[in-house]
Amino acid sequence: MAVWHNLQTVWLTQRGYLFPWVPVCLAVGITTYFTIKTEPPPEIFFWIGAGSLLLVVLTRWVGVQVSPFLWVIALFGMGFCLAGLRAHHVEAPVIGWRYYGPVEGRIVGIDRSASDAVRLTLDQVILRGLTPAKTPERVRLSLHGEQGFVDPVPGLRVIATAHISPPGGPVEPGGFDFQRHSWFLKLGGVGYTRTPLLAIAPPDDGQMLFKARMGLSARVQAALPGETGAFAAAIMTGDRSGMGQETLKALRVSNLAHLLAISGLHMGLLAGFVFAVFRLSFAAVPVVGLRVPAKKLSAIMALIVAAGYLALSGGNVATERAFVMVAVALVAVLFDRRVLSLRAVAVAAVIVLCLRPEALLGPGFQMSFAATTALVAVFGWLRDHKIKLGPPWMQPVAAVVISSLVAGLATAPVAAAHFNQIAHYGLVANLVSVPLMGILVMPAAVLAAFLLPIGLEGIALWVMGLGLRWILGVAHTVSGLEGARGTVVSPEPFVLPLMMLGALVIVLWQGRARVVGVVPVILAFAFWSQTTRPDVLIADTGALVGVMTDEGRALSKPRGAGFVALNWLENDGDAAEQEGAAKRWNLALPAAYNITTIRGKRAAEALTDCADQEWVVMNVDPPHDLPCKVIHPKTLKKSGALALYRTDQGIRTVTARQITGARLWNSQ
Repeated sequence: MAVWHNLQTVWLTQRGYLFPWVPVCLAVGITTYFTIKTEPPPEIFFWIGAGSLLLVVLTRWVGVQVSPFLWVIALFGMGFCLAGLRAHHVEAPVIGWRYYGPVEGRIVGIDRSASDAVRLTLDQVILRGLTPAKTPERVRLSLHGEQGFVDPVPGLRVIATAHISPPGGPVEPGGFDFQRHSWFLKLGGVGYTRTPLLAIAPPDDGQMLFKARMGLSARVQAALPGETGAFAAAIMTGDRSGMGQETLKALRVSNLAHLLAISGLHMGLLAGFVFAVFRLSFAAVPVVGLRVPAKKLSAIMALIVAAGYLALSGGNVATERAFVMVAVALVAVLFDRRVLSLRAVAVAAVIVLCLRPEALLGPGFQMSFAATTALVAVFGWLRDHKIKLGPPWMQPVAAVVISSLVAGLATAPVAAAHFNQIAHYGLVANLVSVPLMGILVMPAAVLAAFLLPIGLEGIALWVMGLGLRWILGVAHTVSGLEGARGTVVSPEPFVLPLMMLGALVIVLWQGRARVVGVVPVILAFAFWSQTTRPDVLIADTGALVGVMTDEGRALSKPRGAGFVALNWLENDGDAAEQEGAAKRWNLALPAAYNITTIRGKRAAEALTDCADQEWVVMNVDPPHDLPCKVIHPKTLKKSGALALYRTDQGIRTVTARQITGARLWNSQ
């Protein structure tokens, strides 16, 4: 009885504060679905869903001591079912081999690849020899070689001779799973073409929003040439195809890359500006302002403009998430509820997780809600304790400093875990850039959009350009400082969830017991500091091998497989370039590693013998049997990338497939 009494006391003290735990419980269920090793049969979702609903019904007849536990289990089950049903809902064909030949399709996406090449996403795809049932719904092509015959525009039907392959798996066991990411984008093939792109049909009548986006982007870049115009186009339309890699790198190193993405900051600034303009307009006309609910009407107008911004910007996951958060805040105004509260953040998180449960695994979702939760918690604490931020003229400055500091601290571990870098001067860069974004850039962007139909957007864009040139100048200056970028090793998969759990206990739990959340956070950092990287990494094509040495990871070649090499070095917390890491191969390769790399059919045919303890890695299938351990594309297709660890008992091998298991997205 004492236990039940204590439980009742605990839940009573938390009453009214438990709703923010709803998205946390959903997230646990979603994570469970994505981490299991085998795909559940479809009927399992029915039984788990039915059981979850039954538990919800039972909560009405059980006591307060038990009902929270039933809700937790039910929400776990709901999260699991949401993720599974979403994965099945987006199911589409994936090409199962390397295809070379004509690729025909309609342009539905234009951006740039990591190699700075223009990249097109095509739908209505036609591949030679494939039936419609086996043809990918979407493919992505990077344009290399001599182009220029065709200007890629939305809706244009094009054809090219291209190499298409299935989306690749993790570049190392436990790494980012591009196959899973592509599955939810319905992206069934990725590749490139070195032949000129040809147009075979004019743009169709569809893709109206896409055409409007790209048309607006072109006008903005015509008015503001260079990187400034490309930056403005990215903010207004989500089109980053004009951004150069050097500028993107400077923004990342200075921790200003979040200003480029249409996220919560942009959506919040836009909605706030529109809301303020309408409130002031109503107040300026007392005859109207005193007779209508000005505040609520202003919220409705801000919501309409935010929805238009969502549509015009392409409606990607980050923008959808930002719109949901802003919409929740504006709806709270309509119903006279507190706008900035943890409950509102939780509502936004629940909506996003229900719509796109896969977003949970991405850095955008994690960083966005980490920053928002931390900001609401800190400013809520300041409000509840009536702590003033100095004299009235100082309060806006103090608010910006606190916001940048809190958001930076909340997102720093997530950014470090996903991107393996720490921007040492990021706080300074944000303090001198974010205020300008709110005071100058976003208001000018709104005015430019309204003036666009009458051709008077030039003045507003010029003002917008002033702010963006300042931000780009800050980015290049800060990124050029010595020690601006620090690198960190990738943590084990459980480290970040453990840290987030501890942080959520600190923020969401009521009472002194919240201090318990400090323990998981400390443990997470301790585990992170003890991370062990693989001694040997082998790419899933056999084209690249990386061996850990005293100087860092040594790579088997200076060029080729650049994406794999970059990810390996970043995950090691190594700032070296591929060419520099390749120089370590002959200079510092330990004698303990008896590894031979073979490239090409001739070299494979010439190898007729090898030692029993030798590892031979080939990028072609071996023409004859060898007595040593041979790693080649045929075996790698089943296992994925390999990681080797030296132990007292010998070599321990871990494959990517052992980590990912057999799932919908890698079993096609």
